[in-house]
Amino acid sequence: MKIRTHKELEVYQLAFNVAVEIFQLSKSFPKEETYSLTDQIRRSSRSVCANIAEAFRKRKYPKHFVSKLSDSEAEAACPVK
Repeated sequence: MKIRTHKELEVYQLAFNVAVEIFQLSKSFPKEETYSLTDQIRRSSRSVCANIAEAFRKRKYPKHFVSKLSDSEAEAACPVK
């Protein structure tokens, strides 16, 4: 079966589900963290999905593909910069 879109990738689906879960969990964070910690964690989790999607679109270009996957891994490993 040929994968036609990044949304069919299992890794994308997992990352998306985790991003949704992080969003839900972060709703319970203290209000004073809304524009710092909470915002950074939410943006980082969404970035993983975005980088996977971009890597899929750039898969014909090995160096760019690997670069985007590396970006995804970095965002997943360290959500708060």
